[in-house]
Amino acid sequence: MRSVQIVYEDRELVVCLKPAGVLSTDEPGGVPELLRAQLGVSEIRTVHRLDRVVGGLMVLARSAEAASALSAQIRAGSFEKRYVAVVHGETAERGELRDLLARDRVRRMTYVTDTPGRDAREAALRYETLGRRGGLCLVRIELLTGRTHQIRCQFSSRGLPLVGDRKYGLPDDEDSIALWSQELAFSHPADGRALRFTAPPPEEYPWELFDETGGEAHG
Repeated sequence: MRSVQIVYEDRELVVCLKPAGVLSTDEPGGVPELLRAQLGVSEIRTVHRLDRVVGGLMVLARSAEAASALSAQIRAGSFEKRYVAVVHGETAERGELRDLLARDRVRRMTYVTDTPGRDAREAALRYETLGRRGGLCLVRIELLTGRTHQIRCQFSSRGLPLVGDRKYGLPDDEDSIALWSQELAFSHPADGRALRFTAPPPEEYPWELFDETGGEAHG
């Protein structure tokens, strides 16, 4: 069975690097199942998600109480999630993207809509451009909301598709998607300690084009 790189663990939680291509949800072959087998425990709960094609930092709870406390931080907006991405095109030095997003459940895609309604939800993120090279831009993204495929949809809708994103970008793009969960910051669910973890993306294309992707995992 596939192993998962663990960055930090204690009795309440596990912080790991989710491999791209592995489900973040509690399904066969997903990160929770892999961690249960790897750690020899029965209780691992997902508290936030990453798209299957996306890799990087995830935190999972080891009890119902820890899951509830972490979920409350996410709802309150005090759980910080930052990503790095490489997009086609030219981004501004920094900016904030706000849209109404809806889901096409048949195509399993998110799209920007101008029509308010029960299924249209506000999405917001901030970004900063870290580097430019050959028509590509490296951006650091802070999610202010957590919508399905939010980053991919919001950038693509502005003509800035992510490298390797065949769903929202270029259908013939054969590269792996250039989106990485780089940083998580939250309070420990048991004692309230401030925890922050960072991890650089893999040393492969297109990340290797830039010198600004760094950071080492730490707590």
